[in-house]
Amino acid sequence: MKSIKYLLFFLVITTFLNSCDKKNEAVGYQCPMKCEGEKVYSKKGSCPVCQMDLRLHSKAQKKVLSDVVSETSIFNLTSKWNTEEGKTIALKDLKGKTLVMVMIYTTCKAACPRLAADMRNIEAMVPSKYKKEINYILISIDPKTDTPKKLKKFAIENYMDGEQWTFLQGTESGVREFANVLAVKYKEISPLDFSHSNIISVFNPQGELVHQQEGLGVDNKETIKKITETIAK
Repeated sequence: MKSIKYLLFFLVITTFLNSCDKKNEAVGYQCPMKCEGEKVYSKKGSCPVCQMDLRLHSKAQKKVLSDVVSETSIFNLTSKWNTEEGKTIALKDLKGKTLVMVMIYTTCKAACPRLAADMRNIEAMVPSKYKKEINYILISIDPKTDTPKKLKKFAIENYMDGEQWTFLQGTESGVREFANVLAVKYKEISPLDFSHSNIISVFNPQGELVHQQEGLGVDNKETIKKITETIAK
């Protein structure tokens, strides 16, 4: 009889401790100096070793930050977009990763191929440890011509078909609205030709603009620096 009581007592204690561990993992307050290694606490407080205030564990902090949207965030835009894979998304569906964005059109024979090359160069120069934290977005300024099928073909032909790349086709009004946000100017010269700005933009995981690179074939070092700084925050 006693053995059964001890067994029940052990099961209750084990269940209680496991539930505490899960709560700690979910909330995740941790000493900024990591005096106790990776140990986390379920409530705010001070480190018992160095007495510094506990801070949100990095993973929990990123989760909290990713849910915050300011007035200047592009995630406030309600326009719908079609991807090269045939999915329909809103910009807020891109929340949570650093975004590197550029506006192009697939029939362009001058600037756009060079912009695509600049995007590939940026992607190649980012340290490998940050690769999964970034999404590279190419938005068409010619939604009539650039169907998801054509965007997919362009992605394959330009070696931009990995999961880190996303191509978007919107409505004409959605494209105009987003171009205004990026300060990108474009004008239709003929049915298949546009004059446009050559700007690559970097947004943080909350959709706020943090950096722009203007021109073709320019030095990408400042853009790479801003991308890595944004991820490291």
